[in-house]
Amino acid sequence: MADGKKNIAFREDDFVLIQQDRQVKDRKLDTKPTTFFKDAMRRFRKNKASVAGSIILGILIILAILVPALSTCNITTVSTPEAFLAPKLFEAGTGFWDGTRKSTRIVYDMEKGVPALSDKYSVEAVKAAIVNITVDAEPTKIDAANPYGHGGVVVLATDSAVENKNSVMSSKAVNFDVKGEYKLDVVFSEEEGVANSEAGEYAVYLKAGDDVFMLRDFSRDYSPLSADISQTLKEAGLDSLRAQIVFEVKSAASNFQYVLIESAVVSALETVENAEDIAEVSFTDASDFVNESDANSLAYWSCTGRKGIHNSEIYYCDYVLDTYALVYGDADLMTYSATELNNWIDAGYCTYDYKVGPESFVKLSDDCPIDVVESQTVMGITKKLSNITARGYGYRKLGYDEMPKFLFGTDAAGFDLFKRSFAGLRTSLILGVCTAVFCFTFGLIWGSVSGYFGGSIDLWMERFCEILGGVPWIVIVTLCILHLGNNFFTFILALCLTGWIGTAHRTRTQFYRFKGREYVLASRTLGASDIRLIFKHILPNSMGTIITASVLMVTSVIFSEATLAYLNLGLQGLQSFGVMMSNNQKYLGVYPNLVIFPAAVMALMMISFNLFGNGLRDAFNPALKGSE
Repeated sequence: MADGKKNIAFREDDFVLIQQDRQVKDRKLDTKPTTFFKDAMRRFRKNKASVAGSIILGILIILAILVPALSTCNITTVSTPEAFLAPKLFEAGTGFWDGTRKSTRIVYDMEKGVPALSDKYSVEAVKAAIVNITVDAEPTKIDAANPYGHGGVVVLATDSAVENKNSVMSSKAVNFDVKGEYKLDVVFSEEEGVANSEAGEYAVYLKAGDDVFMLRDFSRDYSPLSADISQTLKEAGLDSLRAQIVFEVKSAASNFQYVLIESAVVSALETVENAEDIAEVSFTDASDFVNESDANSLAYWSCTGRKGIHNSEIYYCDYVLDTYALVYGDADLMTYSATELNNWIDAGYCTYDYKVGPESFVKLSDDCPIDVVESQTVMGITKKLSNITARGYGYRKLGYDEMPKFLFGTDAAGFDLFKRSFAGLRTSLILGVCTAVFCFTFGLIWGSVSGYFGGSIDLWMERFCEILGGVPWIVIVTLCILHLGNNFFTFILALCLTGWIGTAHRTRTQFYRFKGREYVLASRTLGASDIRLIFKHILPNSMGTIITASVLMVTSVIFSEATLAYLNLGLQGLQSFGVMMSNNQKYLGVYPNLVIFPAAVMALMMISFNLFGNGLRDAFNPALKGSE
């Protein structure tokens, strides 16, 4: 040991060459070489949510292409009978998606035995279409005129704006004769507190011009009135009189006054000739008396005060209606021309001999739109067939070979909502994709140049973007539509004028982020050109964020078009989501399917685009290259 250090002696046999007996070679790589795109797709496939979104998006795109092309349903010609049909997938009666519509608290027509629906449907058609109905066991009392109401009492009230002219009189004067023994029987009601008012003084009299013949002078006597009109004429020294029956309520300064009348009946001997006139001024049902919606009502009287009703009785019902059976079921009697009949005969659908009559009709094919001929009309001079009246199925009358089914129902114009939704989706997708492609391409170039070169070039380009971006996009779109017309290409131009600015800003930001990195400087040192630096080194690292925003630009364009449609600036002459949603939103409370189904398609598309965009962002992010 020298200076505290120990010397170690090594021998030759202390070292052994472990590879001296085998040859060392390069080992083959365990993984296959890959490209940036292949690696991106591998990462994209591992994102299950993005894959599901892309599949749903693909299905929607396929439906947008195939449904409008293959479906034979009408979305161009208005068909009023087919308006507002319920969505139908299963047969009626299954209780779900079966073309039926449930309605509650609907007035019931006791006379016809059906709910109070539109008069355009016959009673037989409505009865055949009702799947289930429940009518209230007891009537509901209302204080309003209703054409389906019954009973109640007439309320004749004063009007504070009219002084001593609060009367109601028969709209038709009647000839009264002493020999006819005419009588007037009136039944009053003594109920108090009606309409927050009080019973007042009233009078009943006959009015002939300016002459008045009192049957009961002003009083608060609400006992039944039985007035002998013939005796009144005798006392006045008249043999006959043409007069109107008048009820008058005296005005009061403090409050409204009223009188309640249950019935007023004029009677006479059976031999009188004016029995119809008497019937027109008599009433036993207060609802008929008050219902002024029908000017031909037998008890329609004119009123100078207030005429109402109290305790009228109506029945409500709950029912389930098969909307398809109502429209496409047994059709009512329809008139068809001789030309239409001859066309069916020539086509081999049926045979008919008008010389024999309706019984000669024989149906030969299911394509024939009629089943039974009820009657025929023959021209008097030529003795040729003019037209026939026949009965058949409604769907044949509307041009269908069988009863159709509309998956989403129909809208106010009778258009198939399913076909119209995907026709609108197709238009909106084309609009969105075309706009997004242009904005993405132009914005990418603009942002790349601005971000890469910087300096005064970037300054001037940014100032231009700020000036253009300061103008509201809706103003630009409106001006383009007003000057260039409301068409597809105008929409693309208007949306592209400012739509590229967002992509340009994102691209510029990414270039400022990556252009100073070491690998870019190294490539520049090795002599790489500007084009190579932009498209080989900087842009690929920026694509994740840019692509995600660009994919979402498609849905942004679709929502922009929908916004313009609500301002009456939507596409004209083309089916689009915006126009369809704008037209249907007013029916949301009554027919929610007109908005819910298209909105569901739009929401599904929006979610799918988001998932697809998120997957592309992760797939094209170079920082994740090679990661699992």
